Amino acid sequence: MLTRQGLGRRLSRLLMGTAAALALSAPTAQADTFPSKPVKLVVPFAAGSGTDAVARLTAKYLGESLGQSVVVENKPGANGTIAAEYVAKAAPDGYTLFMTTNTTHSANPSLMKQLRYDPVKDFTPVARMGNLPFMLVVSPSLPVKTLPEFIAYAKSHPGLSYGSGNSTGIVAGATMARMAGLKMLHVPYKSTPPAMTDVIGGQIQAMFVDFAAGIANVKAGKLRALGVTTAQRSELLPDVPPLASVPELKGFDITSWNGVFAPAGTPAPVVERLNRELVAIVSNKQHAAQYYAFGFEPFGSTPAELGSFVTAELRKWSKLVKDAGIQPE
Repeated sequence: MLTRQGLGRRLSRLLMGTAAALALSAPTAQADTFPSKPVKLVVPFAAGSGTDAVARLTAKYLGESLGQSVVVENKPGANGTIAAEYVAKAAPDGYTLFMTTNTTHSANPSLMKQLRYDPVKDFTPVARMGNLPFMLVVSPSLPVKTLPEFIAYAKSHPGLSYGSGNSTGIVAGATMARMAGLKMLHVPYKSTPPAMTDVIGGQIQAMFVDFAAGIANVKAGKLRALGVTTAQRSELLPDVPPLASVPELKGFDITSWNGVFAPAGTPAPVVERLNRELVAIVSNKQHAAQYYAFGFEPFGSTPAELGSFVTAELRKWSKLVKDAGIQPE
């Protein structure tokens, strides 16, 4: 016969067991019902940037596969840190995702003395999406048409200005200046579109811009492309040589990448569902052709592969920043 005290102990153990079972089943249950509301895809750059273009195309197809709207939210500024901090502090439930690049997750730790987020500890990798090549562009009013002419002109005009809207542009510009022995003036911008507008208008003379943001203006004659940052020519701009093709810039090879992350602690089943849908999107030939059309090179990865890649990229960009002679600010 149970005493009141014994019954109390048994009920206590039963409740504890039930609570533990519910805790263990919560992620699975969440994954089974995910998503039950719209998903937010945060972008650390302004509308019109290359990452924004990738995010909007991805959001369209991800929304279709999830059966819920995926809304792109732009949070530009401070070299992507505003958006990164926002996502890092968001609820880890899969409803706030981060479409970002090497700017926030590779370069910023070496460019900034006080970073208020950790690209490894504060995020859960979901899927790598692909690469986004950059190119050196100038205003058509600048009296140069080739890389050698640009280098010669920059040497004879110390203080030639170049803009940047992200870490790739900062590091590419500083690397070119160091390798070619140029004294150039760096003008930072909140994001790529306003910097590109000022190159077109002649307020600044040059910048490194990603294909997705700049290729339309190059083809329209509003910008002149002098070189691509990759080791090989691009099929989209076959007449534009790699920067590495000139002796002063031998070995130059800097490429931006895009990936999707979630806040740290996001349930594994939710991450696995998102990864599965994202990889399917970039693996679809028709979808891939749409990415390629604006210069993005799509391919997927597992969450673990993206995590390992970020670790390697942090080391790589640390060396790039140091070799370029950039002092953390």
